[in-house]
Amino acid sequence: MIVSLLYKVTRKLLSVPAVLLRSETAKDAELLVLRHENAVLRRQLTGPVRYEPTDRFWFAALAGLVDRRRWREVFPVMPGTLLAWHRRLVARKWDYSARRRIGRPPTRTAIKTLVLRLAR
Repeated sequence: MIVSLLYKVTRKLLSVPAVLLRSETAKDAELLVLRHENAVLRRQLTGPVRYEPTDRFWFAALAGLVDRRRWREVFPVMPGTLLAWHRRLVARKWDYSARRRIGRPPTRTAIKTLVLRLAR
């Protein structure tokens, strides 16, 4: 819940300049992507690159500011991966796990009393 709220707020904050200056914002977003990618690579100097959930969060949030035709050139992962990360973030928000009940739903008291009366 908190992650999805942070994601939504970040997307809104990053989209405000996008409305005002589209070309400058796209350039700034590309720079932010590259800076974050450098930070990830510096953090993991040896072995394969592993993206943490916060890295995925930032890349998915910045993807909205970069033109989709340039995703392959800008982002360190495939466009399908970016879309999958975004789908997972959205799916976590809308999974309705709070509404789910496990097991059989409760029986109404009127039905319980009727069954007991008929059993007698």
